[in-house]
Amino acid sequence: MFSLIITAGGTSSRYGNTNKLLEKIDSKTVIEHSVEPFFEFSEIKEIIVPTNISIIGELKNIFKNSGIIFIEGGKTRQESVHKALQIVKEKYVIIHDGARPLITKDIIMNVVTSVQKLDAVSVMTKTTDTIKEVDESGKIIRTIERSKLYNTQTPQAFKTDLIKKAHIVLKNENYTDDASMLEKLNIPVYIVEGSYKNIKITSKSDLDFAKLYI
Repeated sequence: MFSLIITAGGTSSRYGNTNKLLEKIDSKTVIEHSVEPFFEFSEIKEIIVPTNISIIGELKNIFKNSGIIFIEGGKTRQESVHKALQIVKEKYVIIHDGARPLITKDIIMNVVTSVQKLDAVSVMTKTTDTIKEVDESGKIIRTIERSKLYNTQTPQAFKTDLIKKAHIVLKNENYTDDASMLEKLNIPVYIVEGSYKNIKITSKSDLDFAKLYI
């Protein structure tokens, strides 16, 4: 019923000289922590990982005998997801960042349940910071009302034909968020409550934070 795409195609250019997905948290790599909670769900029939060619051999070794399908990713996140969607077989697809190792089974369960009712969902958290709009000179223009503002996370999940259509229509764009592609096409996307712990590893300090919670 569900396919799962784990995005792992980045070069970790903002992180440093090593690929952040292969960094260790305790005895497991970041990407193992990101993928393994999904193994608990029998609804997920296939896992596809579009990844950077430079680490595809290491990932195959880490996940040997897991049945995961590894493919070479594209130049952008959107292109990587598009390539993975070409081989998706199931009615629904979940898309999750390989660099989010603090995902929980409860959030995944809510995503699996919600998307079957709503067709398109995104895990999100309510913004807690005060948000300012700033012009090019650095001058604050206004304070944005935050009561309706949310921070986007993954996983996101969609009825497969909807997200495939979005990737075809917007093929030449460069979206870093799949839900925003549906928004562009005026297809409703609904919120699934996330967790402030569900961070994406971008810097060394993010990794230290994840180690504390793991």
